[in-house]
Amino acid sequence: MGQLPKSKIEQLKREKREAKAAKKRKVATRDKIVRFLIVCEGERTEPNYFKELVKDRYSEVRSEEIVGEGRSTCALVKKTEEIQEKLERQRQLNFDRVWVVFDRDDFNDFNEAITMARQKGYNVGWTNEAFELWYLLHFIYLDSAVSRAHYIAKLESEIRRNDEYKDFRYRKNDKGIYALLQKIGNENHAKVRAKKLRGFFEHSRDYKMHKPCTTVDLLVEELEHPEVILNSWNK
Repeated sequence: MGQLPKSKIEQLKREKREAKAAKKRKVATRDKIVRFLIVCEGERTEPNYFKELVKDRYSEVRSEEIVGEGRSTCALVKKTEEIQEKLERQRQLNFDRVWVVFDRDDFNDFNEAITMARQKGYNVGWTNEAFELWYLLHFIYLDSAVSRAHYIAKLESEIRRNDEYKDFRYRKNDKGIYALLQKIGNENHAKVRAKKLRGFFEHSRDYKMHKPCTTVDLLVEELEHPEVILNSWNK
């Protein structure tokens, strides 16, 4: 068999290099994806908000209603573990970040649930007292401890300042709340205000006394900027 022409040898070398580079790019593609599992207590407010936020992202939002006399926030953390194991087994893909989202409400195991979640390696998007605090922070800064009803009343008042929403009434199952907040609220201000509230309690681990306070902004930031997580993996 005669020796291949020099031009043919160079072509084969080039094709080999390109195939190797293509394979490398394919492997690296996975490194550009962060898969989130977000499990929320309840079936309306939080799930609707996050489902709108994570559209077209590699994320899963699940809601779990905690019912019965023995209901507890710790039960949600345990349920999250079941959901994670089931979905990962079905899909043969692991979640990179798992978040549990809940309010304090009337649960007595608020502190215990946060501790349990973190021990399992989960992140916690908690709010004391109600998730609506995160919405309200899009419009004003609030550092006084008020009830859920007051959050909603203040939220309605702020939204009605906009001429387009003069007759606005808040509904917990409103699927359009995320779009509304993006349109007339200020998410960047909400993040700054949430961080400021946490600053008042940074030396305390008695989370049930952190009121008002929320860590929802940390989850929102991760969902919007997963590249920060990717960069931390590559260090």
